[in-house]
Amino acid sequence: GETGLDYYHDKNFVKLQKSAFVDHIAIAQSLNKPVIIHMREASQDTISLLKEHRNVRGVIHCFTENWPIAKQLLDCGMLISFSGIVTFKNARAIQEAAMKVPLDQMLIETDAPYLAPVPYRGKQNYPHYVMYVAQQIAELRACSVEDVIEQTAKNYLSWIQP
Repeated sequence: GETGLDYYHDKNFVKLQKSAFVDHIAIAQSLNKPVIIHMREASQDTISLLKEHRNVRGVIHCFTENWPIAKQLLDCGMLISFSGIVTFKNARAIQEAAMKVPLDQMLIETDAPYLAPVPYRGKQNYPHYVMYVAQQIAELRACSVEDVIEQTAKNYLSWIQP
């Protein structure tokens, strides 16, 4: 499962969210397991907690921020995972991050059943649509889709088996 901070709908439970997130980080560290981090409108608190609790392996799933935030998360040792949102026309900040995040620190995902990539935006999402995410990133980076697929698969395998 995933853990993290989400301030989008309700900021009444920030303290509780932070406490649970720190507990999840501690459990992951004690078991030498990575964390899958959900972060929505909580980037600064997420970064702050990751800096406080060093040596945690993890991925920022369904990344929705900009390059400066991505850079700070990379500096904390996180991988950045891009979803179908990277294919949206209005996702310029996410696209810029996808161009700058080193390919060896990147994952791709669909986050099915939501956030279907173009050309299926607004419809139900499926795991095999991850190809559209790979294609968009390859186009943004002016590299082959095979390079994106190979490297992100390699990143995933090394991430789950340190």
